[in-house]
This record gives sequence, C-alpha cells and structure tokens, in this order.
Amino acid sequence: MPDLLLELFSEEIPARMQGKAADDLKRLVTDKLVAEGLVYEGAKAFATPRRLTLTVHGIPARQPDLKDERKGPKVGAPEAAVQGFLKAAGLASLDEAKIQKDPKKGDFYVALIEKPGKPAIDVIAEFLPVIVRTFPWPKSMRWGERSRKPGALQWVRPLHSIIATFGMETEEPDVVHFNVDGIEAGQTTRGHRFMAPAEFSVRRFEDYEAKLFAAKVVLDSARRKDIILADAKTLAQAQNYELVEDQGLLDEVSGLVEWPVALMGSFDKDFLSIPDEVIRATIRANQKCFVVADPSTGKLANKFILTANIEASDGGAAITAGNERVIRARLSDAKFFYETDLKTKLEDRLPKFDQIVFHEKLGTQAERIERIERLAAEIAPLVGADVEKTKRAAKLCKADLLTEVVGEFPELQGLMGKYYALAQGEDASVAAACEEHYKPQGPNDRVPTDPVSIAVALADKLDTLVGFWAIDEKPTGSKDPYALRRAALGVIRIVLENGLRLPLLKVVDDNRRDMPMEFGLLAHLFNSMRDETWSGLKTALLAFFADRLKVQLRDQGARHDLVDAVFALEGQDDILMIVRRVEALAAFLATDDGKNLLAGTKRAANILRIEEKKDGRAYDGAPAASLYAQDEEKALAAAIARAKADAGAAVAKEDFAAAMTEMAGLRPAVDAFFDKVTVNADDKAVRENRLKLLNEIRAATRAVADFSKIQD
Repeated sequence: MPDLLLELFSEEIPARMQGKAADDLKRLVTDKLVAEGLVYEGAKAFATPRRLTLTVHGIPARQPDLKDERKGPKVGAPEAAVQGFLKAAGLASLDEAKIQKDPKKGDFYVALIEKPGKPAIDVIAEFLPVIVRTFPWPKSMRWGERSRKPGALQWVRPLHSIIATFGMETEEPDVVHFNVDGIEAGQTTRGHRFMAPAEFSVRRFEDYEAKLFAAKVVLDSARRKDIILADAKTLAQAQNYELVEDQGLLDEVSGLVEWPVALMGSFDKDFLSIPDEVIRATIRANQKCFVVADPSTGKLANKFILTANIEASDGGAAITAGNERVIRARLSDAKFFYETDLKTKLEDRLPKFDQIVFHEKLGTQAERIERIERLAAEIAPLVGADVEKTKRAAKLCKADLLTEVVGEFPELQGLMGKYYALAQGEDASVAAACEEHYKPQGPNDRVPTDPVSIAVALADKLDTLVGFWAIDEKPTGSKDPYALRRAALGVIRIVLENGLRLPLLKVVDDNRRDMPMEFGLLAHLFNSMRDETWSGLKTALLAFFADRLKVQLRDQGARHDLVDAVFALEGQDDILMIVRRVEALAAFLATDDGKNLLAGTKRAANILRIEEKKDGRAYDGAPAASLYAQDEEKALAAAIARAKADAGAAVAKEDFAAAMTEMAGLRPAVDAFFDKVTVNADDKAVRENRLKLLNEIRAATRAVADFSKIQD
C-alpha cells in the first residue's frame, strides 16, 4: 500500500515547541485519514529546528465504496414529505426507491445510496492545506507581502516549502498537489543552512532521510541526543573529567541543532570560588552548555561543553572563543552577585518582607514567616527536632528570596539560603533546613530527613494548605495555581518516609488556636471563623489529604477503596497509622476469612438499607438478648461482643494485623446466622431485634474499617 511523506520547511522553530508540534502533526493527519476511511498501518513524526516531517505508511490507495440505506416516509405520506425525502436522498423519482414492508408500522420508502470512494491522494490533497492553515502553534506570525491580506497564513516562523509525496514503494511517488498561501507542495527541500544549503529532490521517506543526512541534517531528535551525549562524554573523558548530565538541557540543545558538533571550552579558575550550582545555572541559562566535574573531588572543573551546529573549518576555535567570552562575562556577574549577597546577613534582609505581599487575602510574606516559625516550633517536639534551631531555621528559610543570585536564578532558592547560612556561621541543621524545607518538589525528589528540616518543611506546607483552604482557593480540575496538590503529597511523603506520627487535625487546630492578630489577615480570619465553619474546613482538608494519599498508594499498587474505608472512621488523621491499617486490611481481605466476612458484612448492610428505607427508621441501639429465638442469634451476639472487645484492644495497641485476626472470628457466626435465621420474621419484635443484630455486625467491623466503602 502507498506511503505518505510530508515535510513543512520553515525558519527556525523554537526548541520548546518542536516535540509537541511533531506530535500534533501526526495526530491531526492520522485522525483525518481514519475519519476518511483510510486506515493506515503506521506513522512517525520528526522535528528539527527548521522542519516538521511526517511519514505514514500502509495507506489504502482509495477510500472504500460506501453503501447506505436512508429511511423515508410511509407509503401514502403527504407529497411534501415525499419530495423532501427525494431531494435529501438525491433521487429523481420514487421509481429509484424501494418499498420496505413492516407489518406493525406500515410500509415505507427506502433509498439505496451508493457513494464511490475517492482516490486517497485526492482526499489527502483536500485536508492537508486545512491542517497547515489551522495548525495549533502556541504562538504564530504572519510575514511577507501577503501578511496583511485577509486569510493570510500564520505559522510559527516563515514557511518556505512543503514536501508532499504519495505512492507505492516500488513505484515513483506522485506529488500531492495543493497550495497554501502561494506555497505549492512538491518534492524539493534543503539541507543544513550553511553546510548544504542547495535544494534537492526526494521521493519517499527512506530516500528523504538518507539525502538529509548527506546534507548534514540528522532528522531524528533521539539520534541527535545520542550523538550530543556520546560526543560530550568522550570529550570530557579525554581530559579525565566527567560530564554532568542534564536531561532537560539535552532535550533543549537537540532542538537547536540539525548537525550536532560537541566542542570543549574553558573559563578562569577564579570563578570556581562560586558555588557549583551557580556556575552550572549561569552556563546553562545563558549559553545552553554542559559543565564537567573532576571525578576525584566531585567538584566542577573550569571547563564546559557546547554543541555547535556546524563543522567549522577552524575546528570550532572561533565558536568556542565566542562562547568563552560570553560565559566569562556572565560568570563575572554571578561572582559579583554572590559576593555582594555575602555582605548582608540573612536576618538583616527580613524587614523587606513587610512590604512584600504573599497573597492579597493572606497578608505579607513577613506575616507568613511568623506563622511558619510558630507552627514549626509546635511540630518540632513531634518529630524530635530542637525547638530553638527549628525556630531559627523557620525565621531564615525564605530570606534568600531577596538575594541577587536567587533574583537572577529563581531555581536556586533554598540552596543559596543554605550557602549563605553556612557562610554566616549558622548551625548545619539550620542551614540544611533553608534548602530542604521546599522538598519534596515532585515524585522523584528526595524528602528531608533531618528533624529540623522536617519540622520547617511540614510547617511551610501546612500553612500553605490551611491558608488557601481558609480563603476557599482550592484546586479545581486540572488547575492548581498554588501547587496545593504537591504540598499535600509532600506532607504525606515526609510523614511516611520518615515513619512519623503526626496527627494532622490536632496540629492544624493548635495552629489556629490563639493565633496572635499580628500574624496577619489569616489570624483575623481564623479568629472570626465560626466553629462549624472551621470544622467543615478541616473535614474538607482531610478529604483532600485522603485523595492525595490514594494517589500515592495507588502508585505503589494499593487499592484506593481501602484508603476510603479507613479514612471514613472518625478522627483518622494520622497518615502513618492510616497506611498501616490499609496494609493490614489489604492482607486480611486477601484471605478467605476476609473475603467471606466482607461478603457477610455487605449482605447485612444491604438488608439494613432496604428495611430502613422501607420502614423510615434506623435500626440502631443494642438488641435485646431475651428476644433471641435461635442459637445462631445468640452465637452471633457473643461473637460480636468478643470481636469488639478484642479488636478494639488490638487497635488501641496499634496492632492492626491482630485486630483483623479478631474480626475473622466473626465469620463462622455470620455465615451460620444467614444460613439458619430468617431476618424478616413474622413477629415484629423479633424482626426488629434481628435487624439491630445486623447493625451490630456493621458496628463491630468499624473498629478496623468502614467495610461499606470497600468494593467487591
């Protein structure tokens, strides 16, 4: 079957847009092919700085013929209805229709419509110009003499040419003829801008890719990345250095070059007095270059590796020298910023936070720092942290936001706080907390383990969550402008990975109670909040933590319904204990006893729900022992009493596995009850008593979890 080759050749496409653009081109073309009945075998898209390319193979040569039956009016229907049917079906008269008999509804007319398929090349020629004109670039531009005319083409950068060929592998392909804003589709392209600028003709993808490579263009971005990484490592190893790998930078650089050539440059050793991270950020941000390290020390060397887009006649000497000049100037700025920052102590910067608003409804950054300091001091004893060190760390942890280096490189916030704290003689735990209180910032980021860092990190995240919940700025759908989901997941990971016992609701309550009014707008809001409003806020926040915990545990293979079953128990806010309950519950439900007890409990709950709805009342309260008419009732009542007492004692000792074992003792009595006892007895008093006994089953299992939340 024929293949399609499409290339859109333009001026340089921003690197950040290339990957999505290639995916969009593939999606738009293949979706349209399928919609037109042209089901293909495979497709692959590519992007370089100057071109988007798509190859689709195994496309049918023509659309399938379509046959359709269109139902018309009944025989004998009004003339207007008949004429409308004929016009819609494209029939000249009723002689071209057939009559379909229906004994129940009466006979009616049916039109048989046959639509022959069109050649695939004609179909493609119709939709490709539409895709080009409506391509979803984040930003686009118009250019040239036609740019002011209505309907002028908009593209990310000026579009120069289009390749569109279609044909069998064994035959000369045809050009898919169409025109977009004066650009006629053909089979001509260009290679590298400087090393092979001449036009050349291509036929199909294999021919196209080979000729591009000969013209100094590596089409596949993955191949360009491999070349850059391999050559950079080789250059570094040749001088006994190690490349500091950077996947994000590698992705970006591969979108800046069509023919990657790795070169090594150097800078003055004096700049190595700057922290490694500042050097790396400077070189990365300004020149898109990689840095190298000395493997014997782990520290950066005064070398960098750049990726040129040309094989220069001088071996890249001029390109390297140009990059060295720019890097020297940028590192001079960075060194000046760093040394200037060191002249001002972190605490001396704090008064400026009085004029910086954190959020219009939550007050200034200074007020927030005071709240974090207070909350961190309350958390410190719970996590084994020194209170005074924790308060000091909380006080200083945001100060580096006002430094010159962080102003230039915001991604270094926290890290620079650590460096400045150490430079002014702060305790190592205080300095570490300045960096680590932001962590973890993602699923792959490490969590803090030092107790002072843990206390400050938890305080920072909990203050953020409670504050934004208080002003009703919660995440909605996919929108989370204040990264509240990340904050909640951060709390969960810190607690779980450090094995911490942290009652969230108590911590939040203690933070609200008697908060000084000078702590800002949030303190005023807390002090004016009704108790029922505060209770609702806590409930909603706890539900948010439950949702985040479900995400965390699901990623680890746990069932989300078991999290719901444990969270449904009143007062469950100790994340570590919740997870241990979930683990014990999962192990229990994997056994026959667990499965059968779950089935019995659900059967009891279903009967109760039906009867309570029918009778308009709840069957709670203790059943009367005097009304037990059968031995199975007495045995079940005794088993429930034992299970409640023993499981409750095990839960009190936080031995959840033992609690599940005690619950398993209910199974024989529950099975026997349902096997021998009729719940809806004729005697109303006996019936009510038996329904109350069913409620006792439900109540007993709530010692470990709400079984009604568990899916079968």
